[in-house]
This record gives sequence, C-alpha cells and structure tokens, in this order.
Amino acid sequence: MTIEPPHSSQRDEIIPGLTREQCHAARLARDARFDGRFFTGVLSTGIYCRPVCPARAPHEHNVRYFRFAAAAEQHGLRPCLRCRPELAPAQSGDLPPLVAQVLARIERGELAEHSLGSLATQAGITERTLRRQFEQHLGASPKQVEQTRRLLLAKRLLTETRLPITDVAFAAGFASIRRFNDAWLQAYGMTPGALRKQEGGAPQETPQSSLQLHLLYRPPFDVQAMLAFYRLRAIPGLERVDEHGYERRHRVGEQEGLIRIEPVEGERLRLTVRDLPPGALPDILYRVRRMWDLDADMGRIGEHLGQDPLLAGIQGRWPGVRLPGGWDEYEVMLRAIVGQQVSVKGAITIMGRLVARTQAQFGTAQLPTPTQLCELDLDGIGMPGSRIRTLQGLASALASGALTLATASDEQLLALPGIGPWTVAYWRLRCGLDTDAFPASDLVLQKALGGGTKLPVKEVETRSAPWQPWRAYAASWLWHAMSEQPALLTDPTRENPDNEPKETTP
Repeated sequence: MTIEPPHSSQRDEIIPGLTREQCHAARLARDARFDGRFFTGVLSTGIYCRPVCPARAPHEHNVRYFRFAAAAEQHGLRPCLRCRPELAPAQSGDLPPLVAQVLARIERGELAEHSLGSLATQAGITERTLRRQFEQHLGASPKQVEQTRRLLLAKRLLTETRLPITDVAFAAGFASIRRFNDAWLQAYGMTPGALRKQEGGAPQETPQSSLQLHLLYRPPFDVQAMLAFYRLRAIPGLERVDEHGYERRHRVGEQEGLIRIEPVEGERLRLTVRDLPPGALPDILYRVRRMWDLDADMGRIGEHLGQDPLLAGIQGRWPGVRLPGGWDEYEVMLRAIVGQQVSVKGAITIMGRLVARTQAQFGTAQLPTPTQLCELDLDGIGMPGSRIRTLQGLASALASGALTLATASDEQLLALPGIGPWTVAYWRLRCGLDTDAFPASDLVLQKALGGGTKLPVKEVETRSAPWQPWRAYAASWLWHAMSEQPALLTDPTRENPDNEPKETTP
C-alpha cells in the first residue's frame, strides 16, 4: 500500500519549482528528467538516493527530500551503492550569483589551494555571510559541500577506474592519504579498499596514463548539434572533432595531455583523460560539464521558453539544443574579441594562427597565456590594429592582476578598449556564467526575430523580455535554427528549405 504524500505546500528543502508531492511522484516513476534535481533521503536506512534508484521505493513517511547531496550528507546520510548519487547530473540554478560563483570554484577544486575566506573576499562578501548563504540556499556548509564533492569523486574513481588509492585521494582533492582514509571511514563506515572490493573493482598498484569516466545528463540532449557547433569552431592545432567525438590538447603546468569526449548509449558522455596529473581531474570535470552544458534542466527550460510560439517551433524540430560552452573564460574571451564582425571561418583561422605563433615563439602549442600575449608578435595575423590593441589590453589587465575573468563585472569588462555589450553578453553566454545573457545586438538574432530583416536592438530586447531568465538558451536555439534551416524563421511558409544561406555567430 502506497502512503499518500502530505499536502504539496510542504517542502523539505529549497527545491525550486518542485513540491513534495511532485518529488514523490517523480521517484515512484523513476523519472530521469528529475535526476539530480533532488535526492531522496531514506531516514529508516540512513542512505540517500537519486530519484531513478531501482531499489524498492521507501514509504513516504520515511523520506526527506534534499536539493543537494551535501545537504543529505550533512544530515548524516550516506550515498546509495546501487543508484550511485555521484553520477547524477548536477544543478546549481536559482542560486544567488555570488553563491553560484563560489560553488563553481569549490567544484573546480579551488579550496585545495585557497581558503574559504579568500574565495569569499574575491566574491565581495565576508566569510560569515558566505557560510550563512550556503546554509540557506544549499542546506549545507561550504566545508560540507567541499567534503561531499571530494568523497563522491573518490567513490567514482574507486568504482570506475583502476587508479591506485593514493592517486584517488589526490585526484579527489585530499591533501594526504591519511586524511582521505579518515574522512572516508567516518562518512561510509568502511575503508576505500573495502568499497572497491565490494563493488568488484580491481586493485591497481601502478599509476595509469589514462582514465575514463562516464558523465550523465538529463534528456533531451541533442549531442549531434553540439558536435556540429564545435566542429565548425575547432581551433587548428588545439582541437579536433571527428565523426565520433571531440578532443583537445590541455596543459597543466609542464604536462600536456589529451582530453576526449564521446557520446555513448544511456544518456551519457564518455570522458577520456590522457597524460595529465590526477589532481587536475576536478577542474577538468568542471570544464567538461560546463562546456557541454550537462547539468541543464531542459524540461524546465523548455516548459518556459515553449510558451513562445516561435521558440516552441524550434524546440519541436530540434529538442535538446543546449548552450555550447567554452573551455574556460579566457579562451572564450579571446574567441569573442577575435570574432568581432568577422565570419566563423575567419575567426577560427586567426585563432589557429595564435596557436601556431605561440608554438613558434614559446615552444608550446596552445593559445597564448596573458603574459605571452603581451609579448607575442601579432603583425600580419589578419586582424585590424584596433582589435590587436583590444587583445593586448585584455592580456595586460589579466597579466597585471588588475582583472580576473572569473569575478569580472560587466563594468570592468566594458571599461577595456574595444569591448562592448555584444562581446560581454556573448562571453557570459558561452562561459555558462549567466543563463539570461542575451546579445541583443547580434546580427543573426536580429534577423531571426525580424523574419529576415534586421530588427532594432530595442525591439529585440522587448521581444526577448518574456524569455527571462533563460534568454541564453533562446539565443542558442535561434542560432541553431538560423544555421540549420534559416528559412523556417525568415520564410515560415517554406517547409523544406534547401541550399539556404546560413547565418552563424562566432
């Protein structure tokens, strides 16, 4: 007999848009659309699960719902070994911007090198205020969030890889194997080796040059649209997109390795990391998840944007189009500046020249660091002098420490010569920093909303206002439609437009 849930007005945690009744229904249906949006704490067993857990559903009176895994662990619960909460897509939407910013830095593993106080100071708030806001919005302290991140990553590595336990500890962000063992034993009541043996993992005594992890997402997800986007914008000498996936070179200190992402069955991507130190893994995971927009709640976003007939038509034809992000804030800013008023092909050609000149001048095949860019010979690279000065101005501000892209305000960016509203909005959109970022002056968007005719910026802003707070996704959908079948927007009477000139944004 199923226990009826309490009235929908009751809430256990701050779960935006979800009542207890909806959580109850989602877990009974094992609905993948809700995976990661909440966790089910089973008070009678002391474990917490994903809504898709295949185990027998517990009675509702034994259940408490948590928005974040860290909140469940702070409540004294441990992760289910069957559904593995560490695999759930993450979600950090609806958080205050400063909280989201600090949370992202924690997820990247930055607390291994910086104190919480320094992260708070850089975010412009006190440590006390930060702690209070984490408790209020996440249901857990920053320390618990970081500890949960480390433990869940370690759990994945113990289960899915053959890394030595010492490498697992450092990859997860623990300063020593002793601290790792102590934290693990306290949280899960067993040793790391016991869990690996229990899960059928094979011990490994020698370091590995490569590892693989599977990254889950909530459907729908148009992976082929994402690959097509990256294929068109792959930087020569740095990135490559083939029929099966995406790969790029990545440098950590003096080590250079390869990162590859491939779609596989089961609503997941396979991440392969080669020849890079284990300690770089949290940052790599964060970059990949953001770049591929793996944590987006497309059901919720689609429900809101689908109220607009124009966007509903795009959604119906291409469900699951997401925000194609960039590898990091700096690379995206270089792309945005180089891409000002030029074609995608032209911008990528110049980006490839930046890589080639960096290799020729400094011996490393990568985009120049800010310090290198200040010294790099840019004569004859194919950009006007004004844009070269913009690149060098950005590089100088970053190299001197006067500007930090992770915390930069719009005002700081707009104060740089050659950087205007389009560049800032496009940069924020491609970095995944703002789901409402919308470059209203973008020519492709102006034509898409004007039926082929350039719509004035003010009218674009008015037209897009009802799409808040998801205008960045609306922009991505419109760009995709203008790239694939522009006549659907510019001439809706044509059902099957062929050989149409396609509009793209850098």
